[in-house]
Amino acid sequence: MLDHLEYATPKPKVIQGAKEDWELVIGMEIHAQVSSEAKLFSGASTKFGNEPNSNVSFVDAAMPGMLPVINEYCVEQAVRTGLGLKADINLFSAFDRKNYFYPDLPQGYQISQLYHPIVGEGEVIVDMEPGVARKVRIERIHLEQDAGKSIHDMDPTMSFVDLNRTGVALMEIVSRPDIRGPEEAAAYVLKLRQILRYLGTCDGNMQNGNLRADVNVSVCRPGQYEKYQETQDFSHLGTRCEIKNMNSTRFIQAAIDYEARRQIAILEDGGTVDQETRLYDAAKNETRSMRSKEEAHDYRYFPCPDLLPLEIEQEWVDDIAKTLPELPDEKKARFVKNFGLSEYDAGVLTAETENADFFEKVVAVGEDGKLSANWVINELFGRLKKEGHEITDSPVSPEQLGEIVKLIKADTISGKIAKDLFEIVYTEGGDPAKIVEERGMKQVTDTGAIEAAVDEIIAANPAQVEKAKANPKLAGWFVGQVMKATGGKANPKAVDELVKQKLGL
Repeated sequence: MLDHLEYATPKPKVIQGAKEDWELVIGMEIHAQVSSEAKLFSGASTKFGNEPNSNVSFVDAAMPGMLPVINEYCVEQAVRTGLGLKADINLFSAFDRKNYFYPDLPQGYQISQLYHPIVGEGEVIVDMEPGVARKVRIERIHLEQDAGKSIHDMDPTMSFVDLNRTGVALMEIVSRPDIRGPEEAAAYVLKLRQILRYLGTCDGNMQNGNLRADVNVSVCRPGQYEKYQETQDFSHLGTRCEIKNMNSTRFIQAAIDYEARRQIAILEDGGTVDQETRLYDAAKNETRSMRSKEEAHDYRYFPCPDLLPLEIEQEWVDDIAKTLPELPDEKKARFVKNFGLSEYDAGVLTAETENADFFEKVVAVGEDGKLSANWVINELFGRLKKEGHEITDSPVSPEQLGEIVKLIKADTISGKIAKDLFEIVYTEGGDPAKIVEERGMKQVTDTGAIEAAVDEIIAANPAQVEKAKANPKLAGWFVGQVMKATGGKANPKAVDELVKQKLGL
């Protein structure tokens, strides 16, 4: 399905202004909130925007004697995600306690999966430019519960805690250190988000915190990355620093760039980079230290005594696999093959499932892939973006736009008339075919009438005729005048042919 793609060789980001040559190495941990109406270990609601502390069960609040019960649907969503990333599904997995203190973590520990994650190795194909892609390896995906939220801006002397997010199911998607620059990191996040949205396992809403990234950044000298690939020895990659809780691809790029420069400056001054967790300050465009980077033993992981190991059957996994939708890369390849679209246009149309579905409905009526793509991307998307609307808010239905495409293809209306028709349908609604009929918008295809208009324009402009005969490119002026004289209703192709014939070009 993806034979048309060329896998690009990793190209490290060039850091401008450094005294020596350095390569940038990035690994990412994406926390994706599972699309589920209930939490991972309780039946409490996951609805965003509810009153603080209203989505909290006794389990979430860590009341004494309350035991977690696994949400089967969240497990299914994790398996579905793994299948979508072509990853290994582990039929045996187990939950562990990760012990640390936060005011918004009532239990004093987080239930996660360290030793036996539910999903093993997979991959994400990242589109870098039309026809060229990079493969980023996925190391693992594990299920874990989210913490709550501390609120510091409601009172000058006190902080408040909202436990609505506590216990919400997260998938932590851990990549290998295969990403080599800020732009590639942003592209990886967007591609992963796209796949999750196609699968329906995470809504990808970064603004609400439903998809956020921890970014591990390190720098190394040229050739060290190749040594790591040969030996899988991470010491070749330099000391990494983790930038926590990034929820914007623009900020991810800025943070990586700043952090790389910070580390290079330390190393070139003869210092050493401390392994630590850092936060990105968007207002100051800098990262700052949050805490020293903990290792697994610092969290005192041990098997969760309240949950049995999770054992699933291969037949259940196979049944989930049968329900997977057509994923972005396959859909994009099909659009290119079946509709003759460019890689770029197919990429735009498959960026979101809603876009792709809308386009296919337009094609079903208009029966012309390229023409439909042009009208969806340039006219409709352009207008919606200008007005700040989403495709789901489009005042023009796919059936209406498909009818406009069909009228163009049948030479019932010209391109110019089509734009006028689109404006009417966009602002007033209605059946495009009826509008054309009732408002006299049909294209003039009567060659006799067109010829008369051409003769009239030529006779009235002898000087322009001589110029056009000397420079055939100026014949377009006559075409424009005829179109203007006929109110844009003349068939442009017929006008062009008659003008050239009359001028002897």
